[in-house]
Amino acid sequence: MKAKLGIKIIKDILILISLPLIINCSGVEKDDYKNRVVVGLPIPEGLMDTLLKKFNVPGASISVIHDGEIDWMKGYGLREYGKSSRVESTTLFQAASISKPVSAVVALLLTETGAITLDENVNNKLKSWKVPENQFTKIRPVTLRQLLSHSAALPMHGVPEFASNEKIPSLIQILDGHWYGATEKIQPLFEPGSKFQYSGGGYIVLQVLISDITGRPFEAVAKDLLLKPAGMLSSTFEQPLPKQLWPNAAVGHLEDNTPIRGRWHTLPEQAAGGLWTTPRDLSLFMIKLWRSYQGLSDSLLCRNLANEMLSRQIDDFGLGISLPQAGVFRIQHAGGNSGYRCFMVLSVDHPEGVVIMTNSNAGEKLIWKIFELIAHAYGWSV
Repeated sequence: MKAKLGIKIIKDILILISLPLIINCSGVEKDDYKNRVVVGLPIPEGLMDTLLKKFNVPGASISVIHDGEIDWMKGYGLREYGKSSRVESTTLFQAASISKPVSAVVALLLTETGAITLDENVNNKLKSWKVPENQFTKIRPVTLRQLLSHSAALPMHGVPEFASNEKIPSLIQILDGHWYGATEKIQPLFEPGSKFQYSGGGYIVLQVLISDITGRPFEAVAKDLLLKPAGMLSSTFEQPLPKQLWPNAAVGHLEDNTPIRGRWHTLPEQAAGGLWTTPRDLSLFMIKLWRSYQGLSDSLLCRNLANEMLSRQIDDFGLGISLPQAGVFRIQHAGGNSGYRCFMVLSVDHPEGVVIMTNSNAGEKLIWKIFELIAHAYGWSV
């Protein structure tokens, strides 16, 4: 059986372009649910049960940020359809492509140590694999800045996911296209830095780069540099998910509520889509990033690097994060692995936002409805 290639990117883009965040305005469409959601209190369980059933999603978890702090967080529904285990605020979900901005911060933290710079040729630091040189790299080499901003001219929009009964190839095999499900190899397709092209493949290169620089597994580097210092204590980049964490993980589902075979897929491309986390932890990540951008105490990055990350590098993308031009200045990213859909957004000028994670391929419409209800309660406009 061939691995299922990441269909998530199309879903990511749809969510990214359809969920603007505009603070302190009106204009949310009226419905029967709007007055049942209020500031400071979780969405009532009865209402969420109705929404979960309406959109055919087993479970969801939500965290709301208000005035730079987590205002509330809560899990709803079932970890697995037809079973009794409920989603809690501590239940783990696959973050899918939301892994990318988290991985980008890991890389930026390495630049603070001088281990690498944003604009040097990454082949200077890559050891176990090199970006193939061709006519395009003669014009301009691939850099860390380009990897993070999806401008490195590399292919593989989505990354392969592997079922529990499939053999997992190495990252080098995936990069070289030498595995049983290969459809492409990772090599520059045009002049690096010349245009935006979303690339999960570029984040595979990033993962190899971080491991080569540090001499350690990516998940260990991410834990020590970022996850622990940021207080993201429920999060892990370990793939496959360690067995001791299985009882606390939400099972992924297809649109008809059928569980993914083996409960969930494995992604060896951890930096691109392999983070297991909670809305609480992603809220802490965005709050820390916002505090870094503001130059406040207990920040995540130095202010200069946070400014780089939150500056548009090419099109509407910063370093690992989407920075839409419509509406207020905000950071956001979406994610969609097989069986999971999720979204996070935070206004930068005034720190208001939300993280929503679901355990179904049918989660997009539910995410939009939840966002709409929360936005109405808090005075945002969508």
